[in-house]
Amino acid sequence: MLSCRMTGGIVAAALSLVLIVGCSDDSDPVGPVSELSAKTNDAQAPAPLVTVDVGGAALTLWPFTSSNLATPDDPVNLIFSGQANPQQLRSALMGLDGNRTMFGLPDAFPFNCSWTDALGGTMQGAYAEPHGWEGSAVQLECGAYDPLRFHVRLFDMGSITVANAHFELLIPGTHEHQVIHWELAEQLVVIDFLRSGLLDPGGPLTLTPPINPAPWREIPAMIYNGLPDELKALVGGPPSTTDPVPILTDGQATVLFVTGQSTPTPGVTTQEYTIQFDQVIPKPFCSGDAFQYLYVTGPIELTQRTIVTKGGNYLTMFRAHGQLDLTPVDPSTSPPTPLAETYTAVINQNDHARLNDHMSSVSSVVLQIEVPPSGPFRGRMKVVLTVGPGSSTGYDMEVECTP
Repeated sequence: MLSCRMTGGIVAAALSLVLIVGCSDDSDPVGPVSELSAKTNDAQAPAPLVTVDVGGAALTLWPFTSSNLATPDDPVNLIFSGQANPQQLRSALMGLDGNRTMFGLPDAFPFNCSWTDALGGTMQGAYAEPHGWEGSAVQLECGAYDPLRFHVRLFDMGSITVANAHFELLIPGTHEHQVIHWELAEQLVVIDFLRSGLLDPGGPLTLTPPINPAPWREIPAMIYNGLPDELKALVGGPPSTTDPVPILTDGQATVLFVTGQSTPTPGVTTQEYTIQFDQVIPKPFCSGDAFQYLYVTGPIELTQRTIVTKGGNYLTMFRAHGQLDLTPVDPSTSPPTPLAETYTAVINQNDHARLNDHMSSVSSVVLQIEVPPSGPFRGRMKVVLTVGPGSSTGYDMEVECTP
């Protein structure tokens, strides 16, 4: 059943997507974003939990991942058992080349991509019993931060690793990625583990019953309408729309039983990238009246360092920092009409992740400060996420606004 599912979907998508390489996306701004202040310090079990069969054993889990340990973000669509340590899974994928032609995929971007550590992937948590909350210490990408990539987050649950894979694009002129496909990324990961030779040859793949709503999440109309026709065909949406377009999924997760080992290679990797903001975006916090949209310009520097030690420790340190120019605008005009003087914002984000045979932990601190803070609808936002052993797990978001 799974092989028919793959050949009918991913190959057709691949043949159409080859045409989009080099296309630009002049999408319009995203719709308004609601301001939110929240705190999750007790890290209780989320709901609803589901129980699935994994190699004859029952696994009870929350079938989502979350950036605030409360609201579901991405669906769990991959479950690994057997030799399922995230470091070994990472090593297996990164040891492969980009040649997937034996599975009918073209030798063209993004389907000839190779796996690396994901640059700038938002930290998230996942939940399974009896393990509790675990963070996305290992994140991988196949493709490029800009414009398109397959992105995988791996969550260590002891003898089992749960994961989400998705296909996403960078919204031009911003640091935000927009998911456009769940199934395509799930199937690409399955193909690569079939290529790895590490799966149980007697029956490596099964599917869970539906555990997630289908479809799940949406592509905002203003982003969707800026997509190339080939990506619109992949998504399965109309030529143009005024409504959000659902992101299709079957709601199932693929279960892979890994019998072979791929030993992580010690070393240090450094990645650097500069995002040049040049886009009208919704004001992310402290919005009101006419101050709901901003024209944002300026650079954000991304730096990530990944270390694999001889003793089996995996460590990642990520930093994003920069200063942006912000101009309140009316986006309904062309070009957008300035509504007030330009001011600045200071952006800082520091993420850390650690994983070994005994524990995993992740932490993320994001600070955005508008300068000077005395203007109308200005303020600061601080977001702290920690997922680690015991009581260190929690989420805190604080927003302070001037009248």
